[in-house]
Amino acid sequence: MPSRRAGRLGMLVLLLLGTLVACQTAPITGRKQLILLSLDQENHLGISAFSQILKQEPVSTDPQLNALVQRVGQRLAAVVNRPDFAWEFRVIDKDVANAFALPGGKVAVYTGILRYTQTEAGLATVLAHEIAHVLARHGGERLSHSLLAQLGLTALQIGLRGGDPAIIRGIGLAYGLGVELPFSRQQESEADHIGLILMAKAGYDPREALAFWQRMAAAKKGKEPPEFLSTHPSGATRLRQLQQWLPEALQYYRPAAS
Repeated sequence: MPSRRAGRLGMLVLLLLGTLVACQTAPITGRKQLILLSLDQENHLGISAFSQILKQEPVSTDPQLNALVQRVGQRLAAVVNRPDFAWEFRVIDKDVANAFALPGGKVAVYTGILRYTQTEAGLATVLAHEIAHVLARHGGERLSHSLLAQLGLTALQIGLRGGDPAIIRGIGLAYGLGVELPFSRQQESEADHIGLILMAKAGYDPREALAFWQRMAAAKKGKEPPEFLSTHPSGATRLRQLQQWLPEALQYYRPAAS
């Protein structure tokens, strides 16, 4: 019994030490973060996953579309000025209104979202949001958060061993609703905030972000789950937050020379 207690105490000490040395600060927002992975580890995971995704998805061969995404993506990446990220922008030919980013600077957009971007500034809104996820290391933070959450839930389940399985499942569900989903929404809102500043610095009118998200909100009207059940803020919340951040973004906005 003493050895088990010592082992658990040792694990707790290691976790606490890891917490102390893993504090990061998100750019622009200044939010304090806990990231247990090194940047190299995080980037390696992202690059590997991106390679696998591109093997499975129909990558677009449209030269004009690829040129557009590259032009906007690289213009935003230049503002970020992070040569330690190997920025790569790809187009997936699938009618899905989505885009994603992975650690290491890997960004992909689906052709289905282009009906909502409509303009180059609209596309910049999407790409800046995804670049913001990379810049703020949201992937590594989410993985670290999930690891600690799993450890906590495992400890709780051990403590409740022999109890009512329904109660244990209910606790897990409550944890997801009370912690995991709000955390995901927080990251999405932060990516909106950072992305708005990035597109303004790159010479894209940040007011175009409002127009893009208004189009997205209109398309999803009546189809969105309640916000507390979603990984993303609702359309109304998103637009309200963007309005709040717009004056800050406009301070950085200088129209790009034509």
